[in-house]
Amino acid sequence: MNDTQTGMVTDIKRFAVHDGDGIRTTVFLNGCPLRCIWCHNPESLSEKPALAFYGEKCVNCGECAAVCPNGAHSLKDGRHEFDRRLCTACGKCGQECPVGALKLYGRRMSVGEVMETILEDRLFYKVSGGGMTLSGGEPTLQPEFALALLRAAKENELDTALDTCGYAPRETFESMLPFTDTFLFDVKHCSDEGYLSCTGRPGKPIFENLRFLSDSGAKIEIRIPLVPGFNDSDETLCGIGELLSEIRTTKVRLLPYHSYARSKYAALGLDDTLPLAVSPDGAKLEAAAALLCKYNLNIIL
Repeated sequence: MNDTQTGMVTDIKRFAVHDGDGIRTTVFLNGCPLRCIWCHNPESLSEKPALAFYGEKCVNCGECAAVCPNGAHSLKDGRHEFDRRLCTACGKCGQECPVGALKLYGRRMSVGEVMETILEDRLFYKVSGGGMTLSGGEPTLQPEFALALLRAAKENELDTALDTCGYAPRETFESMLPFTDTFLFDVKHCSDEGYLSCTGRPGKPIFENLRFLSDSGAKIEIRIPLVPGFNDSDETLCGIGELLSEIRTTKVRLLPYHSYARSKYAALGLDDTLPLAVSPDGAKLEAAAALLCKYNLNIIL
């Protein structure tokens, strides 16, 4: 195991139950090549660390201002002010904040450091059939680090899953294929144009990588974020169904859109791109599932 290989880690979530089979530890890696308008993990979009300021939690104690080396934090008339232009995302303020109003997303970690956390729950993986999942962001954007983590997990006889948008060079998936038990593969639309309008990237290379994994015999779980007004029309769903009918999949999971991440965009100082749409209700999900079932797909709500 190359435990000295390092990469940028947004977060590590233990006891995850929706990122593959069984109980898992999900490692979120920084950076994503797509810009999905409905992204619910904006903290992992950048390859660099990002500092979030949750103003509603701030108690104006001034601890952050006392430790910030660049003067990004200050107290004026007893109120905390944050000048993001001066922030270098060093993380010192978050370490001192007593109420969690400041949080640094992203820190450099070695494979050994990540695996130390993952292996703490080895017993739970064994009992539940779980393991390690790499997510993001997009883990293939850090191909050497992601591959090293997958190798290390298999050396420790852990089940592995890769949560991916599919937008990466073919060679990246070829290298990870022998060390990945399940690919959690996002399908967001059925056409190049649809992908461009929703993510800023074309769909063709994503479809090609999906077909490659299928032809290679990989275990694939498809994930479709159902977003009202963008990919929930009958025409689009039928297009997705036709695409997936040619792919070897174990299941197709429909994920209803939600806007819970809106507070993250504000905290990170990012433009809020989340659609002003209501989350699909049970009837809408059932109707979408019924359409996709016509293509002999195993649909999971």
